[in-house]
Amino acid sequence: MKRLDRRALFASGAAAAVLAATGISAAPKRGGRLRAALSGAARTDSWADPASGLFMRVAGQGILFDTLTEIAADGTLRSELARSWTSDAAGRNWVFELRDDVIFHDGQPLRSEDVVASIGRRGGFERIETLQDGRVAIALRAGDPNLPFRLGGPDHVIQPADESRRDLGVGTGLYRLRQFNPGQHLLVERVDNHYKGDAAGWFDMVELVSVPAEDVRVQALNEHLVDTADVRDRPRMLPRADFHCLPDDNDPAQILSKDVGLPARIGQHWPLDNYRMAERWWFS
Repeated sequence: MKRLDRRALFASGAAAAVLAATGISAAPKRGGRLRAALSGAARTDSWADPASGLFMRVAGQGILFDTLTEIAADGTLRSELARSWTSDAAGRNWVFELRDDVIFHDGQPLRSEDVVASIGRRGGFERIETLQDGRVAIALRAGDPNLPFRLGGPDHVIQPADESRRDLGVGTGLYRLRQFNPGQHLLVERVDNHYKGDAAGWFDMVELVSVPAEDVRVQALNEHLVDTADVRDRPRMLPRADFHCLPDDNDPAQILSKDVGLPARIGQHWPLDNYRMAERWWFS
């Protein structure tokens, strides 16, 4: 096969290269609980569709689940669960080689069958199947050189093939589930001995609270009840000077406390640092 895309190694010898790519010169200090007030939750939320709204997308991407690839803050593509990928010249037939050191939160290893089941549920492929040696083959109806980028999106998080495990919110992400009340609340804790090591995920715990009203989310920030919140319209009353507005003060999409440390660049392909705030931010 002709290689259409780069061979991307997330942990190829080293966290230093990863940290440099995010604008961080040294691993931030670990600790604390990140509290976020978010919109987009519903009482019908479930792990059967972790991309149903903003709340679940944040809960999924970069917290409980991983994807085959990751779109970095600067828009470049990195590996995540896939160690490498190749395609034919037309970009129609792809092979993804999976990492061999990934463990689900319940102790079970990641298998190619989990990837096939997760991606296959979304449809849109001519064929997806397991190969030997931890590889997955994907055949498209038409060539698409951007497939690795698409597979880094929140619609393609990887979950266990077994439905009973999937319903429990079991993933391979940096944080494991402690409490989940659909449409209301999520609490997770950092996984020890994760395959990403100390190169990401510096909070000990992350808590998401559903707050539908934007003025209430802003009030919660002002009262320091939460550390960050999403905003859709410019708030009538912005928080005090001890907060960041991202991407900028004139057109904020999220607001966060200046107690939160940020990398040099923030992903803007999707909200909240490409939904990966829990993975990329820290307390300064």
